[in-house]
Amino acid sequence: MPSRDLLYLSRADVEAAAVPMTSIIERLEVAFREKGLGRVEMPPKPGIHPGPTGGDNFIHAMPAFIGALGAAGVKWVGGFPENLRRGLPYITGLLILNDPQTGLPKAVMDATWITAMRTGAASAVAAKRLARPAASSFGILGCGVQARTNLEAIAAVVPSLESVRAYDIHLDRAARYCAEMGPAYPAIKFSAVATPRAAVEGTDIVVTAGPIRARPSPVIEPEWLAEGSVGLPLDYDSYWKPEAMAAAERFYTDDTAQLLHTREAGVYFRRVPRVFADLGEVVAGLKDGRRHDRERLLCMSLGIAIDDMATAPLVLEGAVAKGLGTRLPL
Repeated sequence: MPSRDLLYLSRADVEAAAVPMTSIIERLEVAFREKGLGRVEMPPKPGIHPGPTGGDNFIHAMPAFIGALGAAGVKWVGGFPENLRRGLPYITGLLILNDPQTGLPKAVMDATWITAMRTGAASAVAAKRLARPAASSFGILGCGVQARTNLEAIAAVVPSLESVRAYDIHLDRAARYCAEMGPAYPAIKFSAVATPRAAVEGTDIVVTAGPIRARPSPVIEPEWLAEGSVGLPLDYDSYWKPEAMAAAERFYTDDTAQLLHTREAGVYFRRVPRVFADLGEVVAGLKDGRRHDRERLLCMSLGIAIDDMATAPLVLEGAVAKGLGTRLPL
């Protein structure tokens, strides 16, 4: 008889499972390829926006099924920008994994670490195909959790990185980021910079990782973008002026359906360029990635459920192997 209990994994359990970033990147490669070939089920994520700041707070439901990985489930994830002032994470959530044969839940786990790691891994999947092969400089705007996981992931697929320029509206956070990351990457030169322009101008790979804002105050100008650069926004259009996005020769996203669904809600993406391709189509070989070293490209990562459903089974496998978690009856 199938098991009638589930494994609960706390945040500490999830982190102790210690899934390597390289393994997550490999799983996301499979997930994006399957998406590009039309072999995943993933509806656009619905959301609610509680609290006085309206659209700046969100809680999303993110279901997906990836047949090739035997992964089915849903993540319930919230983002509350003011949490940082409360000493709480900006992003928190829970993830349920279901048995795709019976539908029974087999695990419930904290999704904070998973969200951080899989977002970096998705950036790596994009950078692998859209960055110049000899890309050597990395600019990060917003020096929180994603600044760390994105560097870890992108450094794994772009071994030519030589320099990182870090900006944050709180300059001490940029300095702290450089001091923390420098010893972990001794071959890379780290610089905390005082302006967004200094992080972007002349940089090969630009990641923006600020809070998602319903009424953003974007600062990135088109003339800042280096020839041959790729921009990887994680924060919707919060940092990118419409003119800067339009300066890219081609505009990609991790899920066009999600982008259109979000835009139709009337809050975000009023002036985004026409989408050339989903990242999954590029991974599957159906659409072009980078064509030559001079073109400027942009890939907006909205954060999609296949990222989570590709990662969570790895966490579950690692936790079971190490005897982590608590068994709970259904």
